[in-house]
Amino acid sequence: MHQIIGLLITLLFAVSCATNPHKAKELDTKLDNNQKVSGTEQLGVKDGDMVVQKKVMMNEELRRLQNEVYSSEDLVYGNRKYGSTGLYGALKSCKIKLASRAYGGDGKLRWTEPIDRVTDKEDNFKMGLDENEKIVGLNEEYLIDRIKRFKKYKLILNKREDEYKEKLAICDAALTAKKEQASKSSQ
Repeated sequence: MHQIIGLLITLLFAVSCATNPHKAKELDTKLDNNQKVSGTEQLGVKDGDMVVQKKVMMNEELRRLQNEVYSSEDLVYGNRKYGSTGLYGALKSCKIKLASRAYGGDGKLRWTEPIDRVTDKEDNFKMGLDENEKIVGLNEEYLIDRIKRFKKYKLILNKREDEYKEKLAICDAALTAKKEQASKSSQ
């Protein structure tokens, strides 16, 4: 009985290790008769089959994804460091003009949407001593979890970009109509 329980525990451990998405797996990337298609793609033969293989360095892929997300967030919400206001700021500016008395408004801005940044650019570090007895801060995250998180950010920001572009177009059209109305009534 103890042998069966021991065998089951060993089997469960082996299965759990094999399915852990955070473990580094050995990948067979060798291609025979390979020819370059583009920067990261090759055409070749693998196990007798003709395949197109795209191989990326994950540090570069993660850097590309993060830069894309941070740029998208800056486009949507602006960047305080560089003084840009983004689509959010452009929409707010348009709503301020719409509310102005010059265009028939009451001069009061009715703004209901707070800035809702998606990324959290602040890292939380564990502080301590490293292997060289240096005081360091350490933040660790599983690679697959970080990639999933940034892909989710990208989807959210793409949706918000579309929403703000639409709201800005509506506001610009309303502002143009108010400007035309104001110029007709001043004549």
